[in-house]
Amino acid sequence: MWPNREITDEMLEQARQGETGAVDRLLGVFREPLRRVIGLRLDPVLARRVDASDIVQDVMIEANQRLKEYLKTPNMPFHMWLRHLAQDRIIDTHRRHRLAQRRSIDREQSLARPGWADDDSAASLVAQLVDSDRTPASEAIQQELARKLTAAIHELADDDRDILLMRHHEQLTNQDVAGALGLTEAAASMRYLRALRRLRLVLVPETPGDPK
Repeated sequence: MWPNREITDEMLEQARQGETGAVDRLLGVFREPLRRVIGLRLDPVLARRVDASDIVQDVMIEANQRLKEYLKTPNMPFHMWLRHLAQDRIIDTHRRHRLAQRRSIDREQSLARPGWADDDSAASLVAQLVDSDRTPASEAIQQELARKLTAAIHELADDDRDILLMRHHEQLTNQDVAGALGLTEAAASMRYLRALRRLRLVLVPETPGDPK
């Protein structure tokens, strides 16, 4: 989902050297991935009032203003830095709208949650939950689970949902996830496995007599 690391490093170096248009090119390739990340995390009720693209624009403006600072001390991968800026904006947006306009927003009918936007991401997640044998029966099961995936994801606790989105939709490494959550890599891996188990229980509930 995120731009290739080598290409990103090349564009960062061009921006560091002050090449004409380098900053615009750099931020441009991250605009759509960032919009997808924000869209999946924006409260669906607030989505009626705030477009994800507006938040992306705010993030891009802030990133442009702070890029020289980042280039001097890039203490995290660039996509994680942008993601951190976006997360702060999402939190601020939720706080501002939920507190300042609580009554009017809470009276509105909730919208459906944003869908799982990437078929490949959905497939990779469903593949973790079912038998990997590519039989006709397993193919049908995977298709059915993929169809139900969005609703099931949003039945999970926030922590479980977020780590699954990070690993599968954003395709972040376990190392990136650990850094974003302030965990050790072992703890991030364990949290991910627990989230997978909980999602499987939502999608494929156990029945008496099922093998453990």
